[in-house]
Amino acid sequence: MAIQLSEVTAMVLAGGRGSRMGGVDKGLQKFNGTPLALHTVLRLQMQEGGFIGDLMVNANRNLAAYEAFGVPVWPDTLDGYAGPLAGFLTGLERCETPYLLTVPCDTPLFPLDLARRLAAAFDDPATEMAMAAAREEDGQLRPQPVFCLMGVQMLESLVAFTQAGGRKIDHWTAHIVPFDQPGDAPQAFYNANTLAELHALEQR
Repeated sequence: MAIQLSEVTAMVLAGGRGSRMGGVDKGLQKFNGTPLALHTVLRLQMQEGGFIGDLMVNANRNLAAYEAFGVPVWPDTLDGYAGPLAGFLTGLERCETPYLLTVPCDTPLFPLDLARRLAAAFDDPATEMAMAAAREEDGQLRPQPVFCLMGVQMLESLVAFTQAGGRKIDHWTAHIVPFDQPGDAPQAFYNANTLAELHALEQR
């Protein structure tokens, strides 16, 4: 059954330590003059195929700055900066629609048809979670684990996985959706882990 984007809540993942950026709050670093996390929120609002049902941000510090973006902000429910899966868990707990889309704050050029193409994977009734994959410079098609669309029923599975010590998204479960078709931008999933990489991305 086709998913309507109105059934999807999108969460921007901005809860990391920013270790490779020297400990700065990555989501608040500027990309073309706009904080990365806000840029991500705006790009989610421009998704092809209709409006996303709801938006929220996962952040663990500078909460007031994120709240100024005009969307709800939720910190991790797991302690100790437990990684993206902690953001997934927070999103699934707070999601009031049937599906949750997760997008990191550090990949400002992600596709404008991301939500629509991930949603298409759910035409297969066996799909519970869809993950983007992109072809990298070495020609290999690799999963982009933080770009996921999942049904809210995945909460129980994720709770069990994290309680058992699981932290790797791709060790959990997913249906891979390739973004390597003609016309797909090769840099769409390029993420900026350092300030130098962020500045280089602005120049592309």
